[in-house]
Formats: sequence, structure tokens, C-alpha cells
Amino acid sequence: MSNILIQLLLIGLVAGVAGGMFGIGGGAIIVPAMVLLLSLDQKFATGTSLAAQILPIGILAAAVYYRNGNVNIKYALMIAVGLIVGNLFGALFASQPFISSETMKKLYGIFLLLIGFRYLLVR
Repeated sequence: MSNILIQLLLIGLVAGVAGGMFGIGGGAIIVPAMVLLLSLDQKFATGTSLAAQILPIGILAAAVYYRNGNVNIKYALMIAVGLIVGNLFGALFASQPFISSETMKKLYGIFLLLIGFRYLLVR
């Protein structure tokens, strides 16, 4: 499997875990990861992220991005595989008795700060 496909599966997995834990994924993880780690164009990353989450969310927006040439179907499918598995792992982890709501809140805040600083300070 090529390096890009492994990276895309990992992006989907991380987004899936965060989705299962925090109810987030596309805008907070997949898009920044594709832009910052894979150096993809913002619109292309947005369109591909939406396509990965197409059923049932994002179908109309993904169609618009696709019509304008801003979707990679292969990338979207690879991310979707990671999302399915990652959501399960994230939900299982977040449901553990040693993970409190306060811990989840702090982890989510730290995550958002790190992404925000990365966007503000790089490129």
C-alpha cells in the first residue's frame, strides 16, 4: 500500500476516534490534516472530507465540490474506512469509567488549541 493511502487511512482513523469521542471529524481533523500534513488545497481537502462522510451528511455539499473538480473519490473512500473503525475505538475509549466528562472536555480543548495554533503559525 502506498504511503499516501496509509496516511489517508490514519487521517480517517484519527478523525473516527475523535468523532466517537467528541462528535467531530471533518472540519476539525480531516481537513486540517490533509492541508497541513499532505499539503492539499483547502477546497480540495474540504471536498474530499465531505465525500468521505457522504452518507448521510455532506452529500449535497460534496456534489457541489465534485462538480467543481474538488473531490478525490479514492481518498474519500480510504478516509471513510478509517472513520468507521476509528469511531468505534473513540466511542469505546470515551466510554471507559476512568475517562470523565471533565477529562474529555480538557482533551477536546487541548486538541482544538493545537489545531488552531498550527493553522495560525504554519504557512
